[in-house]
Amino acid sequence: MIRHVIGACTVAAALTSVDIAAAQSAAPKNDYRDGKTWLCRPGRPGSTDACTVDLTTTIVAADGKLTREEWKANPSAPIDCFYVYPTVSRDPGGNSDMMAGPEENGVVALQFARFGSQCRLYAPLYRQVTLTALRASIAGTPVTLDWALAYNDVVDAWRSYLQHDNNGRGVVLIGHSQGAGVLTQMIRHEIDGKPAQSRIVSALLVGAGVAVPKGKDVGGVFQHLPLCHSATGTGCVITYGSFRSTVPPPENSRFGRVEEAGMVAGCTNPAALGGGSGELHAYLSTGNRSITGSVAEPRPWVTPPRPIDTPFASVPGLLTAQCVANEKGSYLEVTVHGNPSDPRTDDIVGDVMTNGEVNASWGLHAVDVQIAMGNLVEIVRQQSKAYVTAKKSTAAPRF
Repeated sequence: MIRHVIGACTVAAALTSVDIAAAQSAAPKNDYRDGKTWLCRPGRPGSTDACTVDLTTTIVAADGKLTREEWKANPSAPIDCFYVYPTVSRDPGGNSDMMAGPEENGVVALQFARFGSQCRLYAPLYRQVTLTALRASIAGTPVTLDWALAYNDVVDAWRSYLQHDNNGRGVVLIGHSQGAGVLTQMIRHEIDGKPAQSRIVSALLVGAGVAVPKGKDVGGVFQHLPLCHSATGTGCVITYGSFRSTVPPPENSRFGRVEEAGMVAGCTNPAALGGGSGELHAYLSTGNRSITGSVAEPRPWVTPPRPIDTPFASVPGLLTAQCVANEKGSYLEVTVHGNPSDPRTDDIVGDVMTNGEVNASWGLHAVDVQIAMGNLVEIVRQQSKAYVTAKKSTAAPRF
């Protein structure tokens, strides 16, 4: 069994820089044919599936007008999405158990369920490194944990999915933070340059450094999967770590950098994959403070305050983003275009707080996915269409 403690780096950074795929764990394997080992899986009653949630959204316009936006899943979607969630478990040990708590269910609603309009949803439970362990490390009292256990669970779920559920369909891999780190390792060892690569529509690896050579799209952590530069490109990677334009990565930044010599952290702007700046289509929680419960207190969406009875809010025109690369790192720079003269809120909640102060080293990590959710769903829609079209063309008979 391989056991480590979390050092100054985050869970995600550790997983992307340490090769855990060859490690073994003494813990018994999970049976991923058993529906109880999945948070989300097609064909289950809504009451038993974490992805069957209310995603209704209030669109908050700059002039203060509130509009209701409905949402529904597409059970006939032509591709699948496979999601690995970030560090959310508050279980007491170094690794979580296999019982889903409100934190696992909650993060699915924030980061994954909305992709159900474009793909069938698969999200395995796994014995992840816990938030308890991360906080203990930050406090200087690290606990024993098992990296290989988390990784091997996800690989076992992936292999079970491929064997019993995939049926030749294209699949988008989606992960944030620890989930992105686990998927990065899994892609390296199970997919990159192997037959399974033909099934990959794209990989959304958010909030974890994906190493690429400076000025290049491939040749770092992956040898065959490049960064995405178009929403119609497939078999590619979308990755970024987000920071406010007013609070760039500090010297002790946890994101925007990689440890590999000669490499930089890949950055693909979900608001403008071709380059430059673009508007972020955010879906922000109106109730859940964050994944970790450590971000700033929420504020009214409009002034004077009016009640919003939907679980999500969208703020068109408030956020833009661009990828920047400088001495501080390679990261997604997010600009908030608040206007004090209009009734809408001038800012978003998303900063990690430590002792009541913004912890700049985390950037906007807590809302990495939510601030670009609409963009990511639209990208997956276009990639799905391109993938299915290409597959049909390849399968067509030749005369």
